[in-house]
Amino acid sequence: MKCNLVFFIKMDFNYLKALHIIFIVTWFAGLFYIVRLFIYHVEAEDEDENAKAVLQKQYKIMSKRLWYGITWPSAVLTLFFALWLLSTNFKFYMSQPWMHVKLTFVVALYLYHLSCQRLFNQLQKNKINFSSFKLRIWNEVATVLLVSIVFLVVLKNEIGWFWGVAGILLFSVLLMMGINWYKKLRDKNVG
Repeated sequence: MKCNLVFFIKMDFNYLKALHIIFIVTWFAGLFYIVRLFIYHVEAEDEDENAKAVLQKQYKIMSKRLWYGITWPSAVLTLFFALWLLSTNFKFYMSQPWMHVKLTFVVALYLYHLSCQRLFNQLQKNKINFSSFKLRIWNEVATVLLVSIVFLVVLKNEIGWFWGVAGILLFSVLLMMGINWYKKLRDKNVG
């Protein structure tokens, strides 16, 4: 028993990093899919009353299972393993400028998560305050944050960070152009 406890407390750095990455992946999967479900829920408003009721009921169930079964636990476990990783060499990590920028993006990611909680709560009550187009744009915020964080973690330097940010801005512009193109294509096919 004592040997297992020691292993748990002094878990190998690579195990911690692997667990952290696994929960980041599942958290992002949840964040990407939950907003898609929000979009479908909003688009169901355009259906006839029977279809609308069935679809929105199903989207509520799917959202609830995803949000509380995968997304929230993954966000909590990501934070847990991140703090554990930081504690392995706190002074070193906090002396790195890229880590400060990364942590800023991580705080933005948790704020994004909390805003998705707000949207989740509204849609569970059938309060629709956003169009599907606005939600499609909102869905890309997680993508931009993911790209930002990954570039910072991999490049770990100011020059790389500069080009990473420039790439993020270009990526954001391309995403917005793609979303607008997709909206026009959908509107053309519907009309």
